[in-house]
Amino acid sequence: MSYNYKVSCCKDELQGVRDFVRQTLQNYTISDIEMHQLVLAVDEVCSNLMIHSHQCNSSHSLELKIQIDDNQGVTFEIYDSGKKGFNFKQYKEPCIKQIIKDRRKGGVGLLLVRRIMDQIDHDFHPKSRQNIYRLYKKLSVQPTFRT
Repeated sequence: MSYNYKVSCCKDELQGVRDFVRQTLQNYTISDIEMHQLVLAVDEVCSNLMIHSHQCNSSHSLELKIQIDDNQGVTFEIYDSGKKGFNFKQYKEPCIKQIIKDRRKGGVGLLLVRRIMDQIDHDFHPKSRQNIYRLYKKLSVQPTFRT
């Protein structure tokens, strides 16, 4: 099953992203802990793109697609036409002790994303000039039937 959501690149829109992910996943058998982790991971990637790639320009947008396969898990695809693509393969984890020592705010979000997700990929499509970020989590998910 596939779900889509388009959002402007304004940090005020992140609540909508979190709600979309949560509302989509609540239709499946996913534990509360897994739900919160997945919401956090998607929120972190979207917020980084909004801030660093789009400078919070609300005339720009991101598109989020959630693909759920009952036997395979959940894939989040984030489509972005921002200036800078971020290559997760080149990401070097920060030293947590140094961040604490320096009393830095931030800097651990992508570390969390990498620890939460099973696989993270980035593709750039030159024709459409679009970055696609894929976050994959292996879960055994089944639709819940609500009355």
